[in-house]
Amino acid sequence: MLRGFVRVFTCAYVLALAACAAPAKRDTATFRLVGYVGHEAQAQRIAVEKLGALNYAFAHVDAGRVTLDPAAPAQLARLVALKSRNRHLKILLSIGGWGADGFSDAALTGDARTKFADSAAEVLAQNHLDGLDVDWEYPGFADAGIRARPEDERNFTLLLQTLRARFDRLAIEQHRRDDPYLITAALADREFVSHIELERVGAVLDWINLMTYDFHGSLTKTTGHHSALHRSATSAPDERSVDAAVAQYLAAGVPAEKLVVGVPFYGKAFLDVQPENRGLDEPFSGQVPVYPWPQLVAGFIDRNGFVRYWDDLAKEPYLWNAQARTFISYDDPQSLTLKADFVKAHHLGGMMYWEQSLDPDGELLGALARGLH
Repeated sequence: MLRGFVRVFTCAYVLALAACAAPAKRDTATFRLVGYVGHEAQAQRIAVEKLGALNYAFAHVDAGRVTLDPAAPAQLARLVALKSRNRHLKILLSIGGWGADGFSDAALTGDARTKFADSAAEVLAQNHLDGLDVDWEYPGFADAGIRARPEDERNFTLLLQTLRARFDRLAIEQHRRDDPYLITAALADREFVSHIELERVGAVLDWINLMTYDFHGSLTKTTGHHSALHRSATSAPDERSVDAAVAQYLAAGVPAEKLVVGVPFYGKAFLDVQPENRGLDEPFSGQVPVYPWPQLVAGFIDRNGFVRYWDDLAKEPYLWNAQARTFISYDDPQSLTLKADFVKAHHLGGMMYWEQSLDPDGELLGALARGLH
């Protein structure tokens, strides 16, 4: 989402990545590719030969314990069976997601953290899994209607440390001394990690799945690239982007090799957009339908009045329909390849995507795999 390597970057967040000291070069074979998958995905169609890890989404926090939906064990068994096609594949259980409550309570006290970690270890052992991906959105923030406390900042670190100690014991119990259980986390950027001790968290986690998408949506004032690699020429000076998010984590002391850049396998349509600049960075109605990659290909990209354009600064495609006044932001094989180049150039940990069912034929997954290797 490599333990024991801590690199402290002293460059300030506002500096460009090029100003930071470059880490040692890495073998490109070590760039990991991580996918999220839900219960609806057809496991047998996943090109697992291209993957390093699959995160099953989602488990929940119920009364302080890690719990599964009724359909989860069968899907987890199907995912674990995919190891017959890729013996290096890791299957992780992702817990949480947007609007998932219970984390603040589970992290509040030592007893609560122990209860959470014990239940997580039990679920991993019962389902033959390789680790836990923690998707708390977000410590210290109640925006999604979840409970949040000022103590979340320190307690999140303590929760992860408790998980690490419990999973290390579980590895001994399960005779996995040479194959330790993984702990990863899905984290965002900017203010969404202002209540997280990033350097301490980075030291505990095996890797971090950076949710570098949804930069623009129904809650933003204008349209824009929702997963831009770099800031567009017409965007605000403080525009969110992949490179700015990575710079923030490096400046906080998170090792480069633990950063896994996330990409979306879906596009966002912005409706009733002001027509200037082909709809890019313009006000809109606030409505934002979401379309999976196959639907974009079949009905939108250079179809039905939508014209594809390329933003060479942001390194992103976009669609504009002048008659319908609709702007669509999305990733495609060209932009994903450039993001993979960015990951390799900055010696990051790899790439992650959300999510498998949005690319059932593997076109975007194939582009990522080719780009990383």
